[in-house]
Order: sequence, then C-alpha cells, then structure tokens
Amino acid sequence: MNVIDLIKSRRNIKIFKPDAVDPSFIQLWLEAAAMAPNHRMTEPWEIYVIGPETRKKLNHKTNFGNAPMVMAVLSRHGATKVETDENATATACFIQNFNIAAWSEGVGTFWSSIGISGNNRELLQIPENYDLLGVIAVGYPEEVPEVKRRKPMNEKTKYLP
Repeated sequence: MNVIDLIKSRRNIKIFKPDAVDPSFIQLWLEAAAMAPNHRMTEPWEIYVIGPETRKKLNHKTNFGNAPMVMAVLSRHGATKVETDENATATACFIQNFNIAAWSEGVGTFWSSIGISGNNRELLQIPENYDLLGVIAVGYPEEVPEVKRRKPMNEKTKYLP
C-alpha cells in the first residue's frame, strides 16, 4: 500500500483484540516516529509505557478499548513559550508517525487526551517541565470503523498573493 492510501485508511481504533503486539515492533515504530521534524533537534518526546496497576487507576471509561498496550507521550517544555509550542507540535508529529507505522503492520492505535487532568498527571508521574500530549492505546483491531467524511480541502485552503 502506498503512503497516501495508508494515511487515508488509518482509523482511531476503539475496540482491540487481546493479542499482544511484539515488543520489537513497538520499538521499531518508536524509532521511526523519532524521525519526526523537531526544531533544532530537541527531540522533546518521552514515552511512559503504562503497566496494569497504573492503567487500572486511570479508570478510563472504556479501559482504552482493552488494548494490550497503553503508553503516555510527553513533550518537554522549552526555554520559551515558542519553543514549548514547537516541542508540542513536534511531539504530535511523533505520535502521528507512530500511528502510521503501526497501521502499516495492521496494528491500530487510539489517541486519548485523558492525561490532561491534574489527577492523571500525578498518577503518571509527569514532571512539571513536561506536557502530556496523550495516552495511546496500541493493539490489533477487533473492528475498524468506517471512514468519517471530511470537508474537501479546497474549502480549507487559501492561496495568498
């Protein structure tokens, strides 16, 4: 499958099979994700793999679709607000790279913003100088949702003189 078709076919998976994903695949996808663009090679991302005890305490309403693996993705603050914003943008690119790499091997992901609350920051032991951009569930899809219609990009594109 070419990259355009891969991107267009990727979905947020809400229900996962219980089958574990080979940790060597996870590592490979994390390495690929780290090729995300990042200002001055700050590489601002940190990954926390969430174990069963911590996951239970998160008390997610769907238990992350029963995905066999869940990880938190953090973005380090910069020396300025601009750098902090750039780091968050780079980390979002990291997450998208990971999601696409996993999808290329038939593994689905779900990006949840659960970590934004103060209680979850404390539970996940997020340092003060980091933002939690999301918690990512990873696993083989039990079901793949239908494509949700998007607005045509010609309605969202403006050409400046």
